[in-house]
Amino acid sequence: MASTVVTSFSPAVSDATEVGRLLPIRRFKDERWAVILAGGEGQRLRSMTRVISGDDRPKQFCSLVGRGTLLQQTEQRVGVLVPPARTIVVVTSGQERFLDPTNQPGSSVIVQPSNRGTAAAILYGLFSMRDFDAPVALFPADHYMTDYARFMEHVEVAYRAVEEVPSRVILLGVNATTPEPDYGWIRPGAVAAKVSNESLFQVGEFIEKPTPSVARELWHQHCLWNSFVFVGRAHTLLSLVREAEPAFYEIFEDAWTAMASEDESRILSAFYDYLPSVDFSRQVLARCPERLLVMPVANSGWTDLGRPERVLELLDRRASYRTAYL
Repeated sequence: MASTVVTSFSPAVSDATEVGRLLPIRRFKDERWAVILAGGEGQRLRSMTRVISGDDRPKQFCSLVGRGTLLQQTEQRVGVLVPPARTIVVVTSGQERFLDPTNQPGSSVIVQPSNRGTAAAILYGLFSMRDFDAPVALFPADHYMTDYARFMEHVEVAYRAVEEVPSRVILLGVNATTPEPDYGWIRPGAVAAKVSNESLFQVGEFIEKPTPSVARELWHQHCLWNSFVFVGRAHTLLSLVREAEPAFYEIFEDAWTAMASEDESRILSAFYDYLPSVDFSRQVLARCPERLLVMPVANSGWTDLGRPERVLELLDRRASYRTAYL
């Protein structure tokens, strides 16, 4: 593909002990894929990342917490379950210069002409797989976890779950530790399935960035933070977009068909110019909760590093922990 840059990364080790814990659960399966969403602009952290990096690179290309960039850390986690050859990283034009190539084989990088929301990035990643029956996990590139192994063990269960229920999408919902109003929330319904001793709940409702008072109610009701990590068959995810945003899907599908016989870069740039911005969580997932199951994840230390104060709080906690145990 003309717009696909094949490169590789050096998925930096954030902690030797973390890597040691991850290795025992390494389970590659040939049919599995992963898509890492790394095309965000990171505007809310721009003042902090500019100081750290000396330029305007988005947060996923910065070393904020631990060793390596957030993208490298994400690749490290994903690499426990999915080989690099079946991992696709989606970035936006101009961000390629922030990638760190090495001499080792790495993930395939696809470059969007511009940022048109998470739905466009996901569709581009799924179409690029060209294997629509395969199970695929989607990961944002700007999250941090203190216990990677625990989180990825749940991703492994989600891969198993879509083998048993291929018509469903499995979301990972984080057990909330605070009434955070800046996160998306999921209200779980009844238990719908059980896989590897993990309960999967029907998704009852999505609540996106509630008011502080509503967030407190959700917290007391044991609702879950939406990690925006999810697993499904590629054709199932595509069908969700087609049903929720049919016009958007048709534009993308028509452009993809045209790219098979014409200059891909030119077609891609032209149709991205008028492609509407669609948020996958709010405009796709939230419209079809009956097709979704959610798996609670506890004690993984998951954090969405979307605000400077979260980064500073996490750094302070890590410093306090190290001081206490030195």
